[in-house]
Amino acid sequence: MGEASTNLREGEEAAVRVAINAWFLGQETTGSGQYLAHLLPKLSELAPGDEFVLIASHEAQLAGGESRIANCELRVVNCALCGRSENLAKVWFEQVGFPRACRRLGVDLAHVPYWGSPLFPAVPTVVTVHDLIPLLLPAYRGGPLVRLYTRLVAGSARRAGAVLTDSVASQRDIVHHLRIPSERVYPVLLAADERFRPVEDPEALSAIRERYALPERYLLYLGGFDWRKNVPTILRAFAELGEQQAAGDPIRLVVAGRLPARNTAFFPDPRWIAQELGIEGRVIFTGWVPDEDKPALYSAALAFVFPSWYEGFGLPPLEAMACGTPVIASDRASLPEVVGDGGLLVAPDDVAGLARAMARLAFDDALRATLREKALAQAARFSWTHTAQETLKVYRAVAERTR
Repeated sequence: MGEASTNLREGEEAAVRVAINAWFLGQETTGSGQYLAHLLPKLSELAPGDEFVLIASHEAQLAGGESRIANCELRVVNCALCGRSENLAKVWFEQVGFPRACRRLGVDLAHVPYWGSPLFPAVPTVVTVHDLIPLLLPAYRGGPLVRLYTRLVAGSARRAGAVLTDSVASQRDIVHHLRIPSERVYPVLLAADERFRPVEDPEALSAIRERYALPERYLLYLGGFDWRKNVPTILRAFAELGEQQAAGDPIRLVVAGRLPARNTAFFPDPRWIAQELGIEGRVIFTGWVPDEDKPALYSAALAFVFPSWYEGFGLPPLEAMACGTPVIASDRASLPEVVGDGGLLVAPDDVAGLARAMARLAFDDALRATLREKALAQAARFSWTHTAQETLKVYRAVAERTR
């Protein structure tokens, strides 16, 4: 780290020079892109004495990098494979270009903010493994090349100086399935964007209802439609709820998100399922919702329903709770630690239990009010400032270990 690091006063911390893999920088429709977009500004704010080097494979990835983080350098690694095969270019960048640049630039450590660290790191490396979906869920393992890549990055993670992950549940999975000692795996929980807060302005709520043709009282699902999201179970439970609804007090189900282009086992189309169940008249499909509309959409809902089979963290439930909306979530993986006492937990295959939870939050005003306060309190425990603070602690631990 240089001669200055040996002359620190008591209580001072040596500054570190960190290279960050910027492959997903600016790709905020991806989880890894969102992670970078929120983490980088906080790192800069909390550690103005540190230096951050964003390394990308082409200029476009670094667009706007200076505005995201002040104390940084932007570097591009020339990639001979770029423009030919994106998948091969990505592997070359991760395994050759990025570690080679880290050595050349003289950084103290590297951070790969997604599951794709180098098998032969040139400097001590921190890798963020958000989840182990390709290992744990057969439907997500892909073909031979995807499985080969998963084996590569699993081996790479074992060689990293530290592994960050999004939850205690994911930490357990990584320790068990990747056989990495628990003292090298750090659960550093994420947070909702600051835009997610209760929307109470009647005009804003009225505008969101008009924009999406929303009813006065509705349960909400917002997210993807791949198999693990378990949307068919939401529809089956809502069909059972129909028998319990009080006359003159109809509840609707709002299903928000970009719908599948076609109906498959991996992407079941919820419109087909609603039609088969005979509830298509009571379900509203909004299609894609821009980020700026989500806080009002959450705030106007009676409850948010999210019975996913597996989440490394589970950001949508946290966003809903930050808006004061109680959550019904599955009792699997990370969701219990995210939801806490801000909602109700059910088994993801328990249709009847999910229907009962929907009924409780739809018709019990006192319970809904209680859970609203608990949801807000639970959401307040998460912040990107805390995420960045814990990340910096890991940086310094790895740097100190190898200094």
